Amino acid sequence: MRSMKGSFELSSWNENAYEERDGRRLTRASVSQRFEGDIAGDGAAEWLMAYQTDGRARFVGFQVVDGEVAGRRGTLVLETAGEFDGRVARWDAIVLPGSSTGELTDLEGAGKFEAPHGSTAFYELDVTLGDE
Repeated sequence: MRSMKGSFELSSWNENAYEERDGRRLTRASVSQRFEGDIAGDGAAEWLMAYQTDGRARFVGFQVVDGEVAGRRGTLVLETAGEFDGRVARWDAIVLPGSSTGELTDLEGAGKFEAPHGSTAFYELDVTLGDE
């Protein structure tokens, strides 16, 4: 098992409400990212978010990363679930089984992300590559 650490910068964030009632809203966010650190490459996420009246939110979604992990190229999909407390977003992620491609085909793992309000997020993932 390898511990992967790094960050990503938001390239774009496009969020639109699809339901609003009594100060609560449901939104869909389409996000582009640039990963750096032990995972390097481009990312894209689709998140469904449920906001409360006080600005807190829960969210679920998928992140696709196209890049390099431990010198191997390919793509991986992260299944994510987390919360935003109004200042910091935190979420857990697992590598979706069977989703990885290229030299990352047998990649497995899970980890955590944290994003203070702004354009930078930080990750820590523990992963296993197929031949390890």
